[in-house]
Amino acid sequence: MADNKNIVILGGSYGGVSTAHYLLKHAVPQLPDGDSYQVVLVSASTQVICRPACPRALISDDMFPQDKLFVDIPPLFEQYPAGRFRFVHGSAVKLDHADRTVSVQLADGQKETTATIAFHALVVATGASTSSPLMGLNGDENSLRAAWSAFRQALPTAKSIVIAGGGPTGIETAGELGEYLNGHAGWLRCKLDNPKVAITVVTSGAQVLPVLRTSIASTAEDYLARVGVKVIKNTKVATVTPPEAGTTQATLTTKTSLTLSDGRTLEADIYIPAMGAKPNTGFIDGSLLAADGRVQTNASTLRVEAAGPRIYAIGDAATFARPSVHSIINAIPVLGANIKRDLLLAAGATAGEDRVFTEDVRETQLVPIGRSKGVGAVMGYRVPSLLVWGIKGRDYWLWTTGGLWSGKQWAKES
Repeated sequence: MADNKNIVILGGSYGGVSTAHYLLKHAVPQLPDGDSYQVVLVSASTQVICRPACPRALISDDMFPQDKLFVDIPPLFEQYPAGRFRFVHGSAVKLDHADRTVSVQLADGQKETTATIAFHALVVATGASTSSPLMGLNGDENSLRAAWSAFRQALPTAKSIVIAGGGPTGIETAGELGEYLNGHAGWLRCKLDNPKVAITVVTSGAQVLPVLRTSIASTAEDYLARVGVKVIKNTKVATVTPPEAGTTQATLTTKTSLTLSDGRTLEADIYIPAMGAKPNTGFIDGSLLAADGRVQTNASTLRVEAAGPRIYAIGDAATFARPSVHSIINAIPVLGANIKRDLLLAAGATAGEDRVFTEDVRETQLVPIGRSKGVGAVMGYRVPSLLVWGIKGRDYWLWTTGGLWSGKQWAKES
């Protein structure tokens, strides 16, 4: 890689894969001496996953076609000229933004254990890790599958499940488990009496789904009640015994005792912490990070200005927008255009003005609750349950990922 001008992308999910395709299609071919550039994608997993589908996918492999849910990354880039792309299976462990190198811990089974990659341009798209190993690729695809396997083995005998967190992940998981384990209340009943499994959501907020208006959140609670889910609001989980319950492979299905901030105690056969996520930025110098651990990013251009030239960040690891897939998708053309501009200028060519990203802060969030209901809003307009099901609830966006992973989504320079 020393003979190339490396455009290194850290992270192999929505932001990383999309950025790689966009640059390979619309930036590298238009650069002077384009053959001297190589896009290097570094990912801890050799597969990309439709992460929003986890609340349903964790129940059974029968929920989704597995070849669409998990997709191998390297074959997605075989469409480009030889030498233009390289995949590195590993995790970034240190970014030296002054010397412009990144150190990568290579995955097991490779001849070397670490690699140091010099970069001409760098994109941080490492995302965030969830508290529960059930909810995404905190490691690689094998660790996620192992977590789901352990969870599924414990599910048939569970009599009580506690989910901490009233955001989309917690509510979607509660809805899926409630419907799968308890079924539905009758048409004329507003709640399911005597559910087979006691499922409880604990949230510190005054309502579930805080991004959405109160009336929509109340509807979500009604739908949860119909599948036997109880919601406790304005209450935090104060202590968890054992402390690591639900957060590691070994304690994923450990019987757990929880003390709430109001003094109540809950006993759970399965405890799922579904509150918040931690940005995967531990390899980055603290001077480049915001207080919440995300990379301090210019929200208009997606440059990490304090790091030096041609360093950018996108996705849940960046401060450019509220973490969401639609924000990432909307920002890709802006990021791609600004990287292209900076590369042209560095090569001594002329380039146009910066493109500017503006976050859409209107009320937008779709939350399926079970396999037939859902709540949400799009661009400030409330969406009926049937439409939430049609857009997201059928397969949790799986219908959209084929074009993203293959690069067809970015066929045109937009």
